[in-house]
Amino acid sequence: MIPFGYPPMEMRSVADVPVGPEWQYEPKWDGFRCLAFRDGRDVVLQSKAGQPLARYFPEIVEALASLPAKRFVLDGELVVPYAGALSFDALQQRIHPAASRVAMLARTTPAWYLLFDLLDEDETDLVALPLVERRARLEAFARTFDGRTLRLSPATRDRAVVDDWFARVGGALDGVIAKRADAAYASGTRDAAVKVKRVRTADCVVGGYRFAKDSTEAIGSLLLGLYDDDGLLDYIGFCSAFPAEEKRALIERLRPHLGEPGFTGGAPGGAPSRWTRDPERDRSYVKMKHDLVLEVAFDQVTGGRIRHGTRPVRWRIDKAPRQCTVDQLATPDRAIALLE
Repeated sequence: MIPFGYPPMEMRSVADVPVGPEWQYEPKWDGFRCLAFRDGRDVVLQSKAGQPLARYFPEIVEALASLPAKRFVLDGELVVPYAGALSFDALQQRIHPAASRVAMLARTTPAWYLLFDLLDEDETDLVALPLVERRARLEAFARTFDGRTLRLSPATRDRAVVDDWFARVGGALDGVIAKRADAAYASGTRDAAVKVKRVRTADCVVGGYRFAKDSTEAIGSLLLGLYDDDGLLDYIGFCSAFPAEEKRALIERLRPHLGEPGFTGGAPGGAPSRWTRDPERDRSYVKMKHDLVLEVAFDQVTGGRIRHGTRPVRWRIDKAPRQCTVDQLATPDRAIALLE
């Protein structure tokens, strides 16, 4: 049987959804990638990085342990439905050191495990089989699911269905995964699948910046803000994806704009992340006037903040800073409709 620590298949980023009969399409879910291993009474959940997750999702462990099959390895995504949507905030709250807290969240906001591959069944290694055969095995396996905690993630060979997914849920779909239907499971590589992320843009006020590490001659990141309903500038993320030469040139560009007030609403910093606890990290920044607007591209928002940083698009000298409001980040999450 495939052992714990087995690397999951990766996806290569591309700009457009590929077209052709050799492709299988699946929704891209905004959750935690997870391999699930069951060997008799033992159930183990493994993150994409190879870390154990079972203690944070006891309801998933219970559901997998209740299946009639005694030995299997599954690939899928952990998500948490909340208020008619899939909430990444609620999902993140599961990574908590207190077992009592995790147990309470498992009762009040139970997770779902969305399955998209079957790698081992009854100690039969399936990874060498083409995806089209593994998918058929998975769909048969899924007939034993309860349809609530464990769910089969949609898949299609019809490119028109992908357009229907986007039409049904609008901008809520995180993207699309395209996998080679004739390919074996490409453990640890990007050889058999691509991903197309949904990209959004926003016009943001530059409220400050941080220097590059160990240097005051180059910008490390620009700190971005949007005005809230009270007219305060809230920090919503950063932009650091500039070439090295431009990071040095930015020092001169930003110099005339230095001064108060910086962020007048929610500010950068706050509590350390659950994933990267670093209480010693310097969270100070150089404040700037509210007169520079930068259009940035991004793909994911959590808790009113852009999650993975942004990419610069262009400076908006034609845009009034006061026009840069938080409603640009608002997108109703209806991706859950694809599972109904």
